[in-house]
Amino acid sequence: MTAGRLLHLLRAPAGTPSAGPVPTSTARRGPPPPQRLRFRHGPAGMRRVPVCCTSTTSERKDGMTYKDAGVDIDAGTELVRRIAKMAPGIGGFGGLFPWGDEYLVAGTDGVGTKLKLAFETGIHDTIGIDLVAMSVNDIVTSGAKPLFFLDYYATSKLDVDLAEKVIKGIVDGCKQANCVLLGGETAEMPDFYAEGEYDLSGFAVGVVKKDKVIDGKNIVKGDVLIGLPSSGVHSNGFSLARRVLEKSGLSLSDQLPRNDGITTTVGEALMAPTVIYVKQVLEIISKGGVKGLAHITGGGFTDNIPRVFPSGLGAKIFSESWEVPPVFKWLQQVGNIDDAEMRRTFNMGIGMVLVVSRESADRLIEDALGSNPAYRIGEVIQGEGVQYV
Repeated sequence: MTAGRLLHLLRAPAGTPSAGPVPTSTARRGPPPPQRLRFRHGPAGMRRVPVCCTSTTSERKDGMTYKDAGVDIDAGTELVRRIAKMAPGIGGFGGLFPWGDEYLVAGTDGVGTKLKLAFETGIHDTIGIDLVAMSVNDIVTSGAKPLFFLDYYATSKLDVDLAEKVIKGIVDGCKQANCVLLGGETAEMPDFYAEGEYDLSGFAVGVVKKDKVIDGKNIVKGDVLIGLPSSGVHSNGFSLARRVLEKSGLSLSDQLPRNDGITTTVGEALMAPTVIYVKQVLEIISKGGVKGLAHITGGGFTDNIPRVFPSGLGAKIFSESWEVPPVFKWLQQVGNIDDAEMRRTFNMGIGMVLVVSRESADRLIEDALGSNPAYRIGEVIQGEGVQYV
């Protein structure tokens, strides 16, 4: 038995599932309260420059792109197309496996180069929330209730204190998603990662009744798109965001340029944990009228919303129907990023999109008023792709 597998077996569950092992020593807690993030002091001489954070330009010359930052979304799409030839049925946000009168719904993801900012800031106790969020938010798009989560933590030399902070974030994320941290693998691989760095992957499994699965098949022209707000950049687009940060001359502890009177550092804005939508989405689903859901991750609105539509349907997005958070305005201005590139890279302030019947839309939005707001951000139209008006 490897040391990694032993560490895997020593991990305790972090919540109470509908079925399965029940934790005996971990008291159940709610989502962690908002907190100010603390940063390591950066090297002396970091530049501070004034940056404007408003932009309305739709055509930009020599603007930064996700591809220029090293991420080719089109290449990723092509790989999925080729994999689908070998494993038909993939392509949704979660994979469905029939199990009696239910489907087991599984998803896997990581947190990408947001880890680089965790290394730079020394903030390791919230990156695990991001890890859980990326998988459970995917599987809930089928209407599935998450059951359990598994993680993979890899590093060249195991720092037990640091790893504990990361796992604590995973535990907190599982509690927010009302699922169990069932186990994981801790891999120590000398010479593979830079000193003090690590990589993460996560795997979530949920369940939904076959007659309750949400698959988008009943979506029709005229259905309404409801958007649930994000906490910020979430866990996608960081390869481009880090290039923008480098270009800006700001450090992570500098104030984010914004004109709404709120004080936020660049690091706080970028490291804000991904929202876990599970409880909110399942509550909305229980009220009826939800036909499809899209988790807005890599590919933004442009690539993710059409994934839930039947052939021949597209989306019209009302661009002024919600307030775009200042961090995105700053990224666009400093990086001179085209509107289309922003919408295909970042969530722009909306992390989950629900497709609902027109008859249900007003009721669902009114019910969501308060701490978990929802916005009418668009509608389903005849055609393909996403239009912005």
